[in-house]
Amino acid sequence: MADIAGESLPNLAAQALGDLARVFDRVAPNAAEALIEAIVAAKRIAIYGAGREGLQMDGFAMRLFHLGRDVHVVGDMTTPPIGPGDLLIVSAGPGASNIGDVLISVAKQAGAKIAVVTAQPGGRTPAPADVVFHIPAQTMADDRVGGASILPMGSLFETAQMILFEMVILRLRARLGETAESMRARHTNLE
Repeated sequence: MADIAGESLPNLAAQALGDLARVFDRVAPNAAEALIEAIVAAKRIAIYGAGREGLQMDGFAMRLFHLGRDVHVVGDMTTPPIGPGDLLIVSAGPGASNIGDVLISVAKQAGAKIAVVTAQPGGRTPAPADVVFHIPAQTMADDRVGGASILPMGSLFETAQMILFEMVILRLRARLGETAESMRARHTNLE
């Protein structure tokens, strides 16, 4: 990759947005349908992700809460047990997550449905999932190959993840009969 120290911020942003546009061009038109169906059907939802992917998952959990879903972030002390009728959503961009694998095993044994968000649908962690939401973007698993994004490491996946989650929320909002105002009414007043 060329030296970018002298590049202007608008030029760098244009390159990053171009990388994102290429990801969205490769997303299958119905890529989110199975995830949307699983969320609608779930009695309770638990969400897990690590690092920057975890931050995107936290944001997704917040928006699901704003839609009135019973959603919890794994690791929070108020997360209830998971079982039949529930959904565990795990982020594993590079296709492998040691903690994600363990959580999937526990959730499956408890009878919950599993969804994995990943750039590597053939990876180890998505293998046992009931639903795989494929985001075809660079992660740390492939950031050293030709044609790599200007964005470092897994940033392209994480940024695409956040935008695609918002698109899923828009689809869910319509599907669940929610509105911008009903979502706003669930926003915290403790900030």
